[in-house]
Amino acid sequence: MDALWLLVGAYLLGAVPFGYVLARAKGVDIFQVGSGNIGATNVDRALGRVAAALVLVLDVLKGWIPPVLAWHVVAPPEWLHGRQELAVAAGLAAVLGHCFSVFLGLRGGKGVASGVGVLLGAVWPLGLIAIVVFVLVMAASRFVSLASILGALSVVPGSWLLGYEPRVVMGLTVLVALIWVRHRANIGRLLAGTERRFGERAPAASSRGGASSNAEEAVRRSGANEGSPGT
Repeated sequence: MDALWLLVGAYLLGAVPFGYVLARAKGVDIFQVGSGNIGATNVDRALGRVAAALVLVLDVLKGWIPPVLAWHVVAPPEWLHGRQELAVAAGLAAVLGHCFSVFLGLRGGKGVASGVGVLLGAVWPLGLIAIVVFVLVMAASRFVSLASILGALSVVPGSWLLGYEPRVVMGLTVLVALIWVRHRANIGRLLAGTERRFGERAPAASSRGGASSNAEEAVRRSGANEGSPGT
């Protein structure tokens, strides 16, 4: 397989919006629920934790598969210095597809789950570090966004400390920057003290936002009736 086709295929695989597709199959427009994001956290709000776990696994896999192909199947081109650089490049293409899906008019998710898949497939020690940081911050704060941001941030110093090649570090830095940019609204809410913790319901509806909140509540109740706990 040619490296260029791997990069194109990685983008297209990353662009498959599993959260959106699964929600649509249940009759829910994920863009109209909660944060409007297609990732597992918002799927949990819309459909419950079983569906969210499925989306999480699928999103991780679509970030993991392209780097694994780069390591074991595709020969790196001359302009890349080895398979690890190609693995990072393919993973970055997959995350770009997830965040800017051609199937959703360049809308998409925030790149955390697919980014974890990239790290586990291309630079697995950094993947483990990021997961540990995520779990610790999540346990202490219950803010998924904060755990995601700090878990991603740990990758950059970790890559230098573990002695990865400069171009690998550069590619990982781009990946982290992309995740941070996709979380800019969350960062604003964290600073303002309005970010919701995991499992926390939206505040009571105001006269202006009552219809939207009522629609979300109906989705949650529907999910509860099907046996999937909503949050």
